Parts: sequence; C-alpha cells; structure tokens
Amino acid sequence: MKSIRIAALAAVTAAAAFSLTACGGDDSGTNASAKDSSSSSSSTGSSSSSNSDSQSGGSTSSSGKGIGTITKDATQTSGKVTFCKTEDLAIDAVDASPDTTEGRINITMVNRGAATCSATGFAGVDIKDADHTSNPIERGSAQPRVTTLKPGDAAVFDLAYTIDNSGDSLSNPTDIIVTPPNETHSVTLKWPAGAPGINGAYTDVQVYPTHTTS
Repeated sequence: MKSIRIAALAAVTAAAAFSLTACGGDDSGTNASAKDSSSSSSSTGSSSSSNSDSQSGGSTSSSGKGIGTITKDATQTSGKVTFCKTEDLAIDAVDASPDTTEGRINITMVNRGAATCSATGFAGVDIKDADHTSNPIERGSAQPRVTTLKPGDAAVFDLAYTIDNSGDSLSNPTDIIVTPPNETHSVTLKWPAGAPGINGAYTDVQVYPTHTTS
C-alpha cells in the first residue's frame, strides 16, 4: 500500500513538471510573434518615409528645372534683338494734322546705333504746359505691331486729339516728354510750332503704338 502511494505521488509530480514546461513554451512563442510584428511595422514606416522623401525631392527638382528653362529661354529670345536704347535714337516731333478737325503730332525715332533693335510697343508720353504742369497721355486702343529697326531705320508713333477751332483752348503745350518703349530714359521735345490747339483737356489726347515708316 505504501509503495502504491509513492508511485502515485511520483506520477503527480511528473505531471506538474510537464505542465510548467508547456506553459513556458507558450510564452516564448508569444514573445517571438510580438517581436516579428514590431520589425514589420518599423520596416513599413521606414519604407513610407523613404518614398515620401523621394517624391518630395522629385517634385522640387522638377519645379526648379522648369523655372531655369523658362529663364534661359527668355534670355535667349530677348538676346536676339534687344530693345532700342534712348541714347541710340534720334527723336523729333512734327505737326502732321490731316485737316482742321483732327490734330496729329508725329514723333519719329531713328536708330542711329550700330545694331538692329526693337521699338515695339507704346512710348511713354507726357505733355508739359506753360503753367509748368506735366500731363501723362493715355494710350489709344490700337494693338502694337512688331517694329524692328536696323541701323538708320525709323519708327513713328503719333499723338491724336480733336482740334480746338474756337481760339479759346485751355491747353497751352510747350514740350513733349518721350520715353521710348521698354525704356526708362526720356527726351524732351518742343511742341511743334503752329500745331493746332487741343480741344478739351490733355486727358483727351491719345498716344498710339509705334510702327515702321517703310
């Protein structure tokens, strides 16, 4: 009977030891699984960050290249024919009124430089009055035409206004200040002697774009 108890106790002890071993194995498996999951998440995060950086860098590079190309092309285009400089132009003004109703002042610009240049566009014009005021002239509605001047060529633009035949014009112009298209330097010309009076104010005078005389 005693030997039976000893055998039973030994069996219980062996079963308990086996149970502890099995529990230890389960914990190890759970830890390994958790470790694998963390590595995968870290790898995904790294990949996502790398892709994002790559896309951002590509976008920046593309944008920078586009701007550089535009700037380069603009420089090359303007380098073919530069705008005429005021110092290279001989400028004068004459009365060219076609009748007693329409007043017109023709302003001619001759390229006296050594290279071909462009006078395309509107000149800036101010008319000075005897009262020492300066009055900017508004642009007419005509569209500019390409005006390229070889050395010795001339471009012309005109000031148009309605003639005052009453003799009571409130305007008394003395000078015309001209700034050629795309320039900042101006020249001062005398108002043509004998030019008809201006009907209304200087705001009623209009300047039209340049064109070649040939």
